[in-house]
Order: sequence, then structure tokens, then C-alpha cells
Amino acid sequence: MATRPPNSRYKAVVFDIGGVVVGSPFLGIAAYERAHGLPRNYINCLITAYGENGAYQRFERGEIGLKQFYDVWGRELNNVERGNAAYNAYCAKRSLPPPAALPSSLKIDARDLFGQMMRQAATMDAGVVRAIQRIRARGMRTIALTNNYSKEDEGGAHAPDAHDRAHLGWEEGAVPTRIRELFDDWVDSSTEGLRKPDPEFFLLACRRNGIRPDEVIFLDDIGANLKAAAQLGMTTIHVPLEGSARALKTLGEKLGFDVTSLPAAKL
Repeated sequence: MATRPPNSRYKAVVFDIGGVVVGSPFLGIAAYERAHGLPRNYINCLITAYGENGAYQRFERGEIGLKQFYDVWGRELNNVERGNAAYNAYCAKRSLPPPAALPSSLKIDARDLFGQMMRQAATMDAGVVRAIQRIRARGMRTIALTNNYSKEDEGGAHAPDAHDRAHLGWEEGAVPTRIRELFDDWVDSSTEGLRKPDPEFFLLACRRNGIRPDEVIFLDDIGANLKAAAQLGMTTIHVPLEGSARALKTLGEKLGFDVTSLPAAKL
């Protein structure tokens, strides 16, 4: 019978999904920016500028459906005054020289952008999958804590049609079963009405699984999420863009066993 390592104080490993278990949507955003001549990180700055009331954040909390999301997000993405102000603030905060010229107008297609983001996030990281399997084989809990869209799989009048699903790479659903089944628990922002970095979202995952924050290792690719988790007492590991191997090495060191030694995962 598999047992948790006796030298480990940890009871669970909590994984972000996009950018950790699957490809990063940020790569899709970066590709869209390059294709349309936008400064690097311009779109991320614009999304962040709307705060928790932005269309992207509301969609992740399941407050609006896909088609309404496209409509509202499209208007937000094409607000050039807000976009330029957000990008100038981003450059100033990081002491970066601003570009010689910022856009005078924007024609960002929300549906095309989101499709590019989702298709980029369709590929699973084989090394991370092996690590999850290895951790579960040791009797530890594996939990997904994800800003995601599984509510879109529930059906209803506003659910994505076959054309939308093909465009997004969601033929198996917004959250395919083969990904869900990797985890003992799947804690999804769209069904819980909470999203990272809200501390209550992290605490919800702990309560559901009977664990304390200090018994958790949390992996994510976004600094604000890691900061929120650390403030609650979780041990955190940053997964850099396309840099999961280093993060898994750190994870193994903290757990006290190799998390990469299973045979090749079946994806």
C-alpha cells in the first residue's frame, strides 16, 4: 500500500493548470501581439487594468458565459486610452523604456485571441504529468487549483457550440477528463465563483481536502498567486515559462523523493 514519505511534513501538492500542467495561455497572447504589431505584454497590461471587474476575471469566476465574454472583453480590449495608460504604467514600474510609439487605435478580436490562448494551452507537460503520478503513488493528495472554465462544460442555452469548441481546441471539453483524472480534487474558479489570488480560494481547497496551508506545496506560474499562497503559509514553487524541469527538481527536493522517475506518461 502506498504511503506518504515519513520524512515529509506535506500532505498535498497543489497545481495550477495553465502554464504548469498544460501550456501557458501567455504564449498565445505573445504570439497574437507579435502578429498584430503590439508591444510585448501590452494585452496582459490591458487585461490587468480592469481588475476583478474585468470581463476576463468575471468569465473565470463563471459570472458570464462565453458569448457574452467575447462581447464585453472585445470592448475592453479595444479601449486604446486605457491600454496605453496601463502599458506606460507597466514600463514605469519596471524602469523599462516605453516604445517609440503606442497604438493610436486597436482592433483586437476577442474570439481570435482567446482561441489562440486556449489552443496554446491544449498540450500537457509530460514531465509534470509524471510528477503527479509519482506523488499519487506515494499516497499524497494532488489537487488542481485553477482559474479555469469548466462551467462551460455544463451545457445550457449559452454553452459553446461545436464550432466554438473546435475553434478553442475544446473538442474534449474546456477541461478534458484525462486532465481531471490526474487529481484527487479539482477546484475550479468558474464553478466556485472565486479565483486566484483571492486567499479564500486557496483556503477553500484546503478545507475541502482536510489540510492546513502549511501542509501544502503549491506550484504556479504567476507571481501574484504564489505571493497570496505564501502569505497563507503554503510552500510555493514558481514554474517559469517553459521551465518546468527546474520546478520539478525543486519539488522533489522539498518532498524528499524523485518526482520524475515514472515511465513516459500516456497523454
